[in-house]
Amino acid sequence: MEGGNKVIVTPHRHAGVFMIAKGRDCTILTKNLVPGKAVYNEERHSVQNEYGTEVEYRVWDPFRSDLASAVIGGADNIWIKPGAKVLYLGAASGTTVSHVSDIAGPEGCVYAVEISEKSGRELVNMAKTRPNVTPIFEDARNPAKYKMLVSMVDVICADLAQPDEAMILAHNPSFFLKMGGHFLLIINVSNNTSRPLIQIK
Repeated sequence: MEGGNKVIVTPHRHAGVFMIAKGRDCTILTKNLVPGKAVYNEERHSVQNEYGTEVEYRVWDPFRSDLASAVIGGADNIWIKPGAKVLYLGAASGTTVSHVSDIAGPEGCVYAVEISEKSGRELVNMAKTRPNVTPIFEDARNPAKYKMLVSMVDVICADLAQPDEAMILAHNPSFFLKMGGHFLLIINVSNNTSRPLIQIK
C-alpha cells in the first residue's frame, strides 16, 4: 500500500468515485469503508487529506469489475452515489459490490443477491466487515422470495451474465425501485482485447 505524498487522489465526476491521473491513464478508486482491509488483494493508497487525516482508497480494477469499466469508458451516469440504497442482482463473490458499498458509504446500503453457493460464501465473508451490505441467497428471477428483506431502493443493478438478464431485471423494479429511481443493465461482451464492454440503460 502506498501512502503519503506519493499519489494525488482527486474526485471523479461520478460522486463517490476518485481517481489518480497519470498522463492519459486514469486509475479509479473508492474510499475504503473498512480501512486496512482489502477485498480481492486490490491495491490500496493511503493519502493525507486537508485536515491531516489519513484516508484509504481502494483501486477499482476495470478488468475485475464491469461497472468500473463502464466508469472508465465514459458512462454518463451510474446513479450510485453516497447515501444511495442499491439492489445488486448477480453479486457473485462481492468484488464490485464492495466498491458499491464504498460509494454508498455508511449512510447507504447494498442488498446483494446471489444464487451460487460457492460465490455466496465469499460474499458473506466480505459482508461480515461491511455493515452496509446485506447478502441475500436467492434467484433474482423470484423477487417475491426476498421482498421482506429489501427496502425500496434508489438503484437496481443487474450484473447477471444470463441470456434472460433483461427479463430478470424487469421482475424487480415493481417490488423495490423508488419512484424516480434508476436501473443499470450490465451486458457482458468480450472484444478481442478481453476488455469488457458495458451497456447501461
